[in-house]
Amino acid sequence: MNRRDWIARVVGGLAFGPMAMPWAQAQTDYPKAGTTLRYIVPFPPGGLTDVMARLVGQQLGARWGLNVVIDNKPGNGGQIGADAAAKAPGDGYNLLAITLTHAANVTLFKGKAPFDFQRDLKPVALLAGSPMLVVVPAGSAIKDFKDLVALARAGKLNAGSSGNGTPPHLTLELFNDTAKVSVQHVPYKGGAPSMTDLIGGQLDVIFSNMPESIAHVKAGKLRALAIASAARHPLVPDVPTTAEVGMPALAVENWTAIMAPAATPDAMVAKLSAEVVSIMAGADINERARTQGFRVDARGAREFAPFLKDEVERWARIISAARIQAD
Repeated sequence: MNRRDWIARVVGGLAFGPMAMPWAQAQTDYPKAGTTLRYIVPFPPGGLTDVMARLVGQQLGARWGLNVVIDNKPGNGGQIGADAAAKAPGDGYNLLAITLTHAANVTLFKGKAPFDFQRDLKPVALLAGSPMLVVVPAGSAIKDFKDLVALARAGKLNAGSSGNGTPPHLTLELFNDTAKVSVQHVPYKGGAPSMTDLIGGQLDVIFSNMPESIAHVKAGKLRALAIASAARHPLVPDVPTTAEVGMPALAVENWTAIMAPAATPDAMVAKLSAEVVSIMAGADINERARTQGFRVDARGAREFAPFLKDEVERWARIISAARIQAD
């Protein structure tokens, strides 16, 4: 054996022998019982995203013997938590909860974010969606969706939201774009204060996150005109879909999903993805999700990736057309 062949063999052995073993072993041993998994939720505790993350995290911890820690990192429209996840180790033990908001943030924070959502994070699984509910005050003269469209075309409506670029605002702008109207947008610092003013009659309509308005609908304080989905919802079976009232393009679900740092190996993502989809298929979690206003729509990484790409592109068009700016 000449010197050149000997060097090549030694170098090859270093690259693919003992030095490569720890990494290969780490993937084989994944998940390792007793390890702490950090599940970052970029919103405050108690919200929809947080509730779903805790449901999934609890099941994941029980199945794999992990110590799952829900790490709430709210702020800046979900960007603070997303940034933390994007910069976390890609070891399979760091996850991020995301929503429709993050798909919109790709455009809203373009050139301003300290990370690249599409480059620095990797899709793991879609969990569920909660359709938007079109609601007006119970005493409103707007009795149905047809009335809403007519008054919108007359230029006599305003609509509240939980802030610029939030799902209620985006749904409003999709309505404006579809109906070719210009309903005045009134942004609030959160969903609760906007609901209070809607009930009080200071606002005409809100294209709301369903869990924020459903209790008020049930209590008779708000009237639901339509639900922005392809099928009626079991919590409000008498409320027609936007397709039924003549506006099928107004179909919006504020979905929630899981991402991981981009450096997370595909083999680990595949294991996570399969386990999460299995968890979401459970009868108990389906029922608990339903009572929260969610519709389970579990999709693994391969199916979730194109869905996420489509959502980013869909809302980029609406944001650009409406010239929406982040708060």
